[in-house]
Amino acid sequence: MPKTSAANTPFHIVFGGDAYLNEQMVRDQCSAAQRRYPDAELIELDAAGADHYAFDEAVSPSLLSDRAIVKIVNLQGADEGLGDAMVDYCRQSCRNPADSSIVICQHEGGVKGKRLVDRLTKAGADKQVVPDLKKADAKLNFVMQCFERRNRRVEPMAAQQLVAVLGEKTGELAAMVSQLCFDFDDDPMGLDRVNQYLTSNPQVTGFSVADQAMAGRSADAIIAMRSAVEQGIDPIALIGALAMKLRTLAKASAVRAGTISQAEAKTNPWVLKNATRQLPGWTSAGLGRCIQMLAWADEQSKTNGGDPVYALERSIELISQKGRIG
Repeated sequence: MPKTSAANTPFHIVFGGDAYLNEQMVRDQCSAAQRRYPDAELIELDAAGADHYAFDEAVSPSLLSDRAIVKIVNLQGADEGLGDAMVDYCRQSCRNPADSSIVICQHEGGVKGKRLVDRLTKAGADKQVVPDLKKADAKLNFVMQCFERRNRRVEPMAAQQLVAVLGEKTGELAAMVSQLCFDFDDDPMGLDRVNQYLTSNPQVTGFSVADQAMAGRSADAIIAMRSAVEQGIDPIALIGALAMKLRTLAKASAVRAGTISQAEAKTNPWVLKNATRQLPGWTSAGLGRCIQMLAWADEQSKTNGGDPVYALERSIELISQKGRIG
């Protein structure tokens, strides 16, 4: 049979990748189908609980509309009966797309349900694989694309800051870009604007405290730390950000010494380059002492009767001295 183009096929599969991007692609495809067929009824099914009868009813003409847009989540949970019904419908609808209901399936990725995905693809379904955004460069490209979709630009350091703070939360990352573009006309969007919106984030505050400590500005770092704690930021969050900075510094030192490769460091090249600039004056022993001090501060923050603020002050003082004692 002639192959239906991806744009016209009535059966779609959104497969794997980053969970937020996966859901966004499903939403976008449903919205596009609704714009194309404004009279079509939107029906949602969960493959983990639906059977082939529910599917057959969903794709069949009803009193309200001759065509439906059927959104199916958790495709990986479909049983054999539902899977067979979907394959039969996929094959039939791809032969006659003009009069068929639109089916948009969401699969979380992995091997479960992969055989059904392969059968549907072979029957004519359009499969779109979602990026996973696991690598730092992929996250950075995602931020750039978020700005580009709004016809805006972002400075590299501002994009890096967004990724450093929100890189593990794709939804929040996208929402932050949207909010920045809505509130400010800056083009390109700069680091100051980004930090202006991230000042309440404990990770940003921790990075700022660590940067001041590493620059030898012990008093400024301690003032910033106390202010953050007074505003309700948990000391453990600040300790985590300080520890992350020191771990990156340790990786940069290992890369420079040839102990590990840049790829083995598994750190964004831009972040690694910045850490390398901060290495002069540091020794392995000094770095080790600072990491041990932070481990003690972490223990203090989790122990009843401990004084995490005092422990943080001691840690900041030691970091500002590059781990040197006396």
